[in-house]
Order: sequence, then structure tokens, then C-alpha cells
Amino acid sequence: MDIPEQDLRDLIALRHDLHSYPELGFEEERTSGIVARLLQDAGIEVHRGLGGTGVVGTLRAGNGQRAIGLRADMDALAMPERAERPYKSRIPGKMHACGHDGHTVLLLGAARHLARTRNFSGTVHFIFQPAEEGRGGAKRMVDEGLFDLFPCDAVYGLHNMPGLAPDEMAVVAGPQLASSDSWTVVFRGIGTHGAKPHLGKDPVTAAGHFLSALQTIVGRIVDPLQPAVVSACSVQAGNPDALNVIPDLVEIGGTARAYSAIVRDQLETEIGRLAEGVAVMFDLAAEYRFLRRIPPVINDADATQRALAAAAAVCGAKVRTDFPPSTAGDDFAYFSQTIPGSYVWLGNGPAIDGALHHNSGYDFNDAAIPTGVRFWATLVEQELIP
Repeated sequence: MDIPEQDLRDLIALRHDLHSYPELGFEEERTSGIVARLLQDAGIEVHRGLGGTGVVGTLRAGNGQRAIGLRADMDALAMPERAERPYKSRIPGKMHACGHDGHTVLLLGAARHLARTRNFSGTVHFIFQPAEEGRGGAKRMVDEGLFDLFPCDAVYGLHNMPGLAPDEMAVVAGPQLASSDSWTVVFRGIGTHGAKPHLGKDPVTAAGHFLSALQTIVGRIVDPLQPAVVSACSVQAGNPDALNVIPDLVEIGGTARAYSAIVRDQLETEIGRLAEGVAVMFDLAAEYRFLRRIPPVINDADATQRALAAAAAVCGAKVRTDFPPSTAGDDFAYFSQTIPGSYVWLGNGPAIDGALHHNSGYDFNDAAIPTGVRFWATLVEQELIP
């Protein structure tokens, strides 16, 4: 598949435009409007409103009965862009620090190519998803009837990956991304004068014991052959202007990650058990909450074989099948746990100045656009054979 030079220039210009005007989850009004207009201009049927700002484009060709879904996320992150570039974010405190501007452009480029050539037989649904960055866009689309309105036999996702070259891809069956869950623990004691700790019940000391013991869950309870992460990411206690006061409570929060349902359940149980045990030891009250946010992304073997065939047709020997899974999360999991799915990695080149995903200097690599567009188009043409 050849991409005309003018088309490539247009896609790069569009990517830079989207980068300059980032929008957070469920706020992608401008982005979804551009997506809908470009799909309609290409003669693709457009449905708007799923997930609030979601867009689904449907293209049919021939008489094939098979239907597949291709997903791109559209949202940005609530963080400032520090790097200087001509298309730097114009919206204070918001930036495309994960490459979703690129993902949107890749799928648009493939959709417009397929609308012109129609070298397939069946139905393809181009799913432009809002709110991937922790705000629940995929689940909302599914809950609002995505796969009832647009039945699919398989669904595919793609994410850029720094460290792989822009003409490289990684396609692997099995676990790809971990579950992403949040937890909070509140230790409630009795505040007192810092010089008279015996007159109160100290939640700060209890919190220290809890934090130091937290890693024993992964180190001594979870099967060492099963990956898992438990991290405390927030501790709130006391007042730095009152350093002679032991506070009444300490609030701790963090994240838990796993690839299997068993380990995910285990993490939920063991964090709570540890909190209760520490509370008993220090004669405090403990309040524990575990919020299940995103399931793990597990690639279906058959769908992954089809994705691998398309990637090999585009990248040849530069397709990796031994790429390790990530402990990050992606709510594409809600799509792929509903119907068979596969999530693949597209190279984004070296991490310039160490800027990885969610870094204020990060940027999608325009050199990856041809590979990504060709992959999406080839996947459709191979899976929906005329």
C-alpha cells in the first residue's frame, strides 16, 4: 500500500493540529467534530454520541458477513507541555503526552484509504474512543451499547511505543497490559501533643509500619511466577506548620496491578488484611477501599495471529513477537473482554531526552504514521478478504 505524498503531509498537519488543541476525557468536542467531518467527507457512515464524545464510523464493502472494529483513543492528559515545538499545546495544563493525537490520525488515514479503495468484503467499524486516560470511556461505550449497535467479530487496538523504531511493531498473544486498580486506607487514631504520644493513638507510626510491610504482599504472598505491583502513591497526614501535633488520621492511597484475575483478587484481599492487622496492632480504626478500574488486556490467540499477519505484511522481519507486557493499563480491556481482541504496539522511535509516555516532553513520532496507516488498512484487507 502506497500513501500519496500529499495525503501524508495532510495527516502530519492534522496530527500537529490535534496536538496543539488537546482535550481531556469526555471533553473531546473539537477532536470528535474533526473526526466526524473527515469520515463523512470520505463517504463513511458516522454515529456520534456513544460515550458522550465518541465517534463510530462504519464502512461496508462487498457481501462479506464478517465485521471487525478498530479502536483509536482521542483524549489528552491534564499536564503542561514543557518542550518547545511549533505545534506545542495551546491549552494551559493539557497536552497529548501519550500519543493519542497520533492514534486518531492513523485510524483516520486508514479509514479514508479504505473508503477510496474498498478492497475488502465485509464491515469495518472505526471506533474513536473518548476518555481512555482513567475516565472510563471504553466501559461507557460498551455500557451504552457499542457492540449491540455495531456488532463485531473481533476488535483491535494499537498504541505507540518508544524504544521500537517507527517501522517496527510488536504483536504478542496473551497478557499485554495489567489491571489498573486504586486503593485507599485511612488510619484513624486519637491526636495528641507530639511530646505526649502516650495520651493518644498515633496513626503516623501505624502508617509507617503499613507502608514498610506493603511490599511483602508481592514479595512473600503472591506467586513469584505471577507479575504484580502494589504501590503507595499518596500519603496525607498532619500539618507541616504544626510539627508538635500528632494528627487524628493518616490517609494513604495507591495502585495495584496484575495480569490474572486470581492475583487481582489476592491483591485486593491482602492490602485490606494488612491494613486491618496494623490497625489492631496499634489499637486504631482502619477504613479500606479497593476500586476496580480497568481489567487486564489479554490478547486473544486467533485475533493476534491475524494482527501478526498484517504487521508482517507491513514491517516484514521487523515484527517482534517476544515483546514483554506492560504494567500500565488501558481500558481497551473492556472491548477485548467483551469480544475477541488484540492490542498491538507501533514503534515511536527513541525516547528523546528520556521523554516516555506521560512525560511533559513526550511527542508522537510523525515517522510512524505510514507504518500505522498501512497496518490498519492491511489488517482490514486481509481479514475481510474480497
